[in-house]
Amino acid sequence: MAAGNDTTSVEYIQHHLQNLTFGLHPQNGWSIAHGQEEAREMGFWALHLDTLGWSIAMGVLFLLLFRRVAVRASSGVPHGLQNVVESIVEFVDRTVNESFHGKNTLIAPLALTVFVWIFLMNSLKLIPVDFLPGLFAKMGVDYMKVVPTTDVNATMGMALGVFFLIIFYSIKVKGVGGFARELSFTPFNHWALIPFNLLLEIIGLVVKPLSLGLRLFGNMFAGEVIFILIALLPFWIQWALNVPWAIFHILVVTLQAFVFMVLTIVYLSLAHEKH
Repeated sequence: MAAGNDTTSVEYIQHHLQNLTFGLHPQNGWSIAHGQEEAREMGFWALHLDTLGWSIAMGVLFLLLFRRVAVRASSGVPHGLQNVVESIVEFVDRTVNESFHGKNTLIAPLALTVFVWIFLMNSLKLIPVDFLPGLFAKMGVDYMKVVPTTDVNATMGMALGVFFLIIFYSIKVKGVGGFARELSFTPFNHWALIPFNLLLEIIGLVVKPLSLGLRLFGNMFAGEVIFILIALLPFWIQWALNVPWAIFHILVVTLQAFVFMVLTIVYLSLAHEKH
């Protein structure tokens, strides 16, 4: 859907921010929502098909690219895609060694997956905002929100996955009693202050997934809105603004993937520490 004379600016923006939603409608049963009102009426029983589809597609692309390099890797001087992949792996491995102080063979592969997967999902933002939605519109798909990380459901889903790992390893490494004592006697090691300590520590635990998910969502969503607003301008001025913003956003795309990865490593490192 491109901005045109038959579409107001508000309708254009709302259209681009509307997910392809499939869910249980109170009156129509299981169906695809036509507009934001129907999507809201579906409530909890709804799936954002575009978010799921593009997330899975970027995950598959990540696996295919890295598997191809692994199968065709040579012992000589790396070049092309192998050089890029090896550079990413070395960068992630160095970051894990600097930030993670426990012993867990899962952390490095998890960090690599988080960084590359989020980077690929964020990179979809660099595709012109009307290109893929317009392509799907010709195939009869009215709504197509392409960038998964502009959907708070996706970013909070990843953040909750990290949160469950934090709880799992906190209990595994310290034991139920050790984890409970850590929550009860940190930061003040006195039995009279246990309620105050629990309040502080539980708030700290809850803030971790919120900060992970909302930071990524906020930055990606804000950038997407800017791209949409630029697309509303006359064609002759769009490129003058779109190209510099896209070049700047290459940094944002990479930085947000890096921040999510580093915070994941740091949180899991804290979960492995015994006090």
